[in-house]
Amino acid sequence: MLSQDQTAQMPSAAGQPSALPLPPFPVETPCFVILEEGVLHNLEQTAARAGGIARLMPHVKTHRAPWITELMIARGVRAFKAAVPAEVEMASEAGASLVVWAYPTVNPVAIRRVAAAARHNPAVRIEALVDSPEGFAAWSRELEAAPAGNIGLRVDLDPGLGRTGLPIAPVAVELAERIAAAGLFAGWHAYDGHIQDADRTARAGRLAGVMQAVRELMALAAARNLSTDLIAAGSYSFNLWPADLARWVSPGSFTYSSAQHGADLEDLDWQVAAYVLATVLSVREETATLDAGSKAISPDIPLAKRFEGGGAIRMMKEEHVVVETKALSVGQQVPLVPRHACTAAYLYSRALVRRTDGSWEYRDQLGANR
Repeated sequence: MLSQDQTAQMPSAAGQPSALPLPPFPVETPCFVILEEGVLHNLEQTAARAGGIARLMPHVKTHRAPWITELMIARGVRAFKAAVPAEVEMASEAGASLVVWAYPTVNPVAIRRVAAAARHNPAVRIEALVDSPEGFAAWSRELEAAPAGNIGLRVDLDPGLGRTGLPIAPVAVELAERIAAAGLFAGWHAYDGHIQDADRTARAGRLAGVMQAVRELMALAAARNLSTDLIAAGSYSFNLWPADLARWVSPGSFTYSSAQHGADLEDLDWQVAAYVLATVLSVREETATLDAGSKAISPDIPLAKRFEGGGAIRMMKEEHVVVETKALSVGQQVPLVPRHACTAAYLYSRALVRRTDGSWEYRDQLGANR
């Protein structure tokens, strides 16, 4: 065992060379590695650009780690977004004040599970999204059968992503009025994940029309005595939504950052705070084979862009990846920085964490638990 960390030169999230610390002891690979110092740095930078940590509603789907949720709570974060019931349960148990299930479902089993989490954690405010009368009816049936006074519903708006949400139009206010009449209306939600231009000015230009439409809708809501509490944005736009329009902003992937951020968001000064450690299994004249295939890193990203590190990706199967390189040797351990950290973290039920004091330990996370 080495007495000090090894390091590997990698591009940082700001696009500049950075030495990533490697564990100074044998590690079974592929292994998800988290750098606690980087997580704290990214939280600090994000809170500053959001207008204060009280405005942040981080999305826990990025990390799915109870200890990171607790770390953020200890530093002033009170509200979190979640994608699946397991994340709602995890954030509630970690001590969040507000957890928003950002998934407008009509599935009665999933709704029952989240409602049960609310009843089990009465001190936690749990809110869910609806974007249809059917969704509201599904929640109404559950809460009529088993009331929970700490549950609220938000109307999901579609700012152009085309995935979920009602149009930013009077029809959304009509649904909000029905929910308010039942005493359940909590506000609004708008996720602009389709706006990911690398150029900040281009992003701001595309968002301008969305924000104007939302502002007009909020004026209509206020005129009808409805809450105008709005959750908006993601990692590409959280610092563009004004506080007088969006009370909350909900970036998520800032937690670990990624190779993609290094190319697109260098002005945010995020650091790479997680990577996948892989071992070189075999070498050829101009390639090396590593033990980190599609089951180990960013399977939702086009093959050639799934990570940085090791070399250009030539081929990937379930358990292996072949990269173009003349620099690697058999047995060498190599850090691979995901382009999409969220789906890399999702593949691991535990991670190797480098603590701020330089020590290392394994910590549990949700993995693929939904």
